[in-house]
Amino acid sequence: MASCTDRNGDTWEIYQSTDGWRWRRTASNGRIVGSSTQGYSNRSDCVANAQRNGMTCTPQ
Repeated sequence: MASCTDRNGDTWEIYQSTDGWRWRRTASNGRIVGSSTQGYSNRSDCVANAQRNGMTCTPQ
């Protein structure tokens, strides 16, 4: 799993699930406030989708 924290304090995670790569956004209070609606076969496609949904940091 790769993660990063944006300037708002939200944590973005990129992880591999049984159906492919997914992303999840967690607010600083620990609540999940966003996630991918599908699994992606390529990690880069998953990262691109997370960026379209507001991710401004780079997961390491």
